[in-house]
Amino acid sequence: MARRLATVVLLAALLAAPAGAKPGATRLTIFAAASLTEAFQAFDANESYSFAGSNTLAAQIQQGAPADVFASASAQYTQDLYDRKLVEKPVTFASNRLVLIVPKSNPAGLTSVYDLARKPAKLVIAAPAVPVGSYTRTVLRKLGLSSVLVKVVSQESDVKGVVGKVALGQADGGFVYVTDVKPVAGQVVAIRIPAWAQPRVRYEVAVVSRSAHRAAARAWIKRVLAKPGQAALARAGFGKP
Repeated sequence: MARRLATVVLLAALLAAPAGAKPGATRLTIFAAASLTEAFQAFDANESYSFAGSNTLAAQIQQGAPADVFASASAQYTQDLYDRKLVEKPVTFASNRLVLIVPKSNPAGLTSVYDLARKPAKLVIAAPAVPVGSYTRTVLRKLGLSSVLVKVVSQESDVKGVVGKVALGQADGGFVYVTDVKPVAGQVVAIRIPAWAQPRVRYEVAVVSRSAHRAAARAWIKRVLAKPGQAALARAGFGKP
């Protein structure tokens, strides 16, 4: 009877484990920038992810949220946590660039980023504390288009919020990462931003100091930096570190 019960418990545990996970393997909790959603899930679907704006995730870690790894779309947040000794030394693992997206129907007739100043348009961007929101303001400043901020109708808490509103036609345009275009390619059109106006978008990752699985977290980061991780990021459109 005891043997039969043990077998049932073991089978239940195996069925509850993520597909592809090895029995007894540590399942890490990874806090990651929303723009990493598709890339990280394609790279390793066996971990537990929390995707959101990097600023939101950093605040949660400061408040003691249980995380093993923090991957940020801006070095600002990983470095701040490192200064507070809340994460181990961060490393850069990817880069990105911004584009302007418009709905497939393009009701405002936007064909250039400069059209934002010339035509009436409802613009959606991320909030200033969100990395992509900060990068957006840098782009507009470099292009001499800061005045178009008066056309902003919504400021989102992460980049996926911007993507969603444009894809649904709730805005005429929005600034996102180029990596966010592929998942909604049938719903939006991307408009290129000149290379000279691009901000330096650097992604950093670090082990959370409070993690009970720091060795496993370090090993996971090592995999992200190695060929399999870099290949998954490249397929999603990310640039090299």
